Amino acid sequence: MNIRSLTRGDGVVIGAAVLLFIASFLDNFSVDGVSSSVDIPSAWSNGPLLLSVVLAGIIGAALVVVSHGLPQVPKIVGLDLGQFGVAFTVFAAWSALGNLFDPVGGAASGDNVSAGTGLILAFIATLIMAGAAIATPLVPALQAALVPAPKPAAPQPYGAQPPTGYGYPGAQQPGQPLGGQPQQGQVFGGQPSQPQQAPTPQAQPPAADFSPFWFAVPVPRPLFSEDGSQAPIAELAPGTWYLAVEQRGANLVAQTQDGRRGVLQDTSGIQRG
Repeated sequence: MNIRSLTRGDGVVIGAAVLLFIASFLDNFSVDGVSSSVDIPSAWSNGPLLLSVVLAGIIGAALVVVSHGLPQVPKIVGLDLGQFGVAFTVFAAWSALGNLFDPVGGAASGDNVSAGTGLILAFIATLIMAGAAIATPLVPALQAALVPAPKPAAPQPYGAQPPTGYGYPGAQQPGQPLGGQPQQGQVFGGQPSQPQQAPTPQAQPPAADFSPFWFAVPVPRPLFSEDGSQAPIAELAPGTWYLAVEQRGANLVAQTQDGRRGVLQDTSGIQRG
C-alpha cells in the first residue's frame, strides 16, 4: 500500500473514523432527572448500534482508504472496494440518524430520554465520513495528496561527479571511459589499429524545445502504451517522481523507476521538480 497515494479526502475519512471510535465509548442516551453517576451503556453494550453504526462506519472508512492506496483495486461482483466503502459509510450515517431520534427503542422511549453524547458524536462522524467519501472524486481540493511529494535532489555543482542510478542523464555507463569518448580498438597482440578516416559530418536535426524534467502527479493516473492502445501498462502514484522524456502534443512520454515508458494522457495539475 502506497501511503503517498492517499488524498486529503482520505485524511478526512480517517479522522472521522477515529472520532466514531471514540464516540462508541460514550453514553448512548441521557435521562432527565437521573443522576449523572448512573452508568449509561455505550455502543459496545448495544449490538444493533455497534454493528450498524460503529463497525459499518469503520469498515467503510477502511475500504475507502485501502482502495486508494492499492496500485490496482480489486473488484467484488463488478464493484471495487472503494464503492463498497462509500456504501458502508452512507449506511452507517443513515443508521446513526435513526438511533439519534430513537436512542433506546420505541417501547422504552419517553419524553425524558434523549440522545447522549456518544450518539450525537457518532452521527456527526458518520456524516462527515460519508460526505468526504462521496465528495473526494468530485472536489479538486480533496483530491490533493495527503502527504506532499518530496523535492528532487539539488543539482550537482559544475565539475562534480554526477550521481548514478535511475533517471540521471549523463550517468557513466559501465565499461565507458570517463568523458564518454570511445577508445581506439586494438588488434590481437596489442598493436594499435590504423586510424580510420573520419566520416563526413552530417547535418544534425535541430534540437527540440522540450527538455526532460521530473514531475509528480496529484492523484493516481494510468500510463498507456506508446503504440496507442488504451490498455494501461502502469499507474503513476502521487509522492513519486517520474521523468518526462518526450512531449507529444498535450501528452507526455514518461519513464517509470523500473524503466518502463508510456504515455501520460492527463497532465493536468502535475508538479514539476
